[in-house]
Amino acid sequence: MIQKEQLYSELIPQVKSLIDGIDNHVGALANVAALLHDTLPYFFWVGFYIVRNGQLELGPFQGPVACYTISKGKGVCGTAWEKAKTVVVPDVEQFPGHIACSSKSRSEIVVPIRKNDDIVAVLDVDSTGLNTFSEEDKEGLEKIAEIISDLFNCTYNG
Repeated sequence: MIQKEQLYSELIPQVKSLIDGIDNHVGALANVAALLHDTLPYFFWVGFYIVRNGQLELGPFQGPVACYTISKGKGVCGTAWEKAKTVVVPDVEQFPGHIACSSKSRSEIVVPIRKNDDIVAVLDVDSTGLNTFSEEDKEGLEKIAEIISDLFNCTYNG
């Protein structure tokens, strides 16, 4: 079985190549979500929530239907946005205020995406298993978030 660290070391150049020189930012985010969802078998849902009009709005994703909007400080996504740091939740049922978009989600990791000093979006990943996300996931997804931050401009943050 391939190790997570090796998976991320292979994923990162693929993410870079998917977005390099692409003007279609929605399409680029959709392809990144598809790549992560298809490559990492323990990713049940993966997608982006974009900061717009003072809330997180659903962006490109892979997986079952999702919540359309999330307020700052609400749920795992809103908490990661408010605290401006990655939040790893081993068991979503133990997270106060968890927003259950799918009853199948059992663990979650949310990584803020920064443009300059602002959080412009979050990368949200859910798993059907408990305690799914490790330090390797955190580090790998934070590197991916840094790479894709260049896709965000006033079109998204307006």
